[in-house]
Amino acid sequence: MQRLLVMTVIGQDRPGLVESVAALVAEHGGNWLESRMSRLGGQFAGILRVEVPGEKEQALTAGLKKLESRGLTIVVYPDQPKPSVAPASESVLEIVGQDRPGIVREISHALASFGVNVEELQTECASAAMSGETLFKARARLSIPSSCNAAEIRQKLERIAADLIVEISLAELPEPQRS
Repeated sequence: MQRLLVMTVIGQDRPGLVESVAALVAEHGGNWLESRMSRLGGQFAGILRVEVPGEKEQALTAGLKKLESRGLTIVVYPDQPKPSVAPASESVLEIVGQDRPGIVREISHALASFGVNVEELQTECASAAMSGETLFKARARLSIPSSCNAAEIRQKLERIAADLIVEISLAELPEPQRS
């Protein structure tokens, strides 16, 4: 029986980190299914999902644990099947504005108050083209329960955007792009 595992990976960035994990997964008959990995500051961090034969799960986990001696911390979790949930629509939220503390906190608090799940979030700070000021940019994929009033969510986000002096756009994803 195949087992699905989700792992978090973090360590000082250097060449060969991904290869060391990929080699162990392959060595234990595993299949690398999906991942999101990035260098942030001097650290390399990621999350990945693999499939491995059940009888090799413990050996793979033990092998990954040994990578700690090389400065790589890996935490392995069993992949749990998704609980059945009420229907939801997927939307993309984009935020751009002058950077300041609290933007993510304010937006995520508002979304959570409506029961909206942040499925994916990417943020960055970059220099503005003309002024050189630091801009905060975010893009999030959201799962909005069908019981939510999208107009209320949009109004709440627009009020926060005005307070934070950022631009916000919220657009529902077309049906074919949904995962």
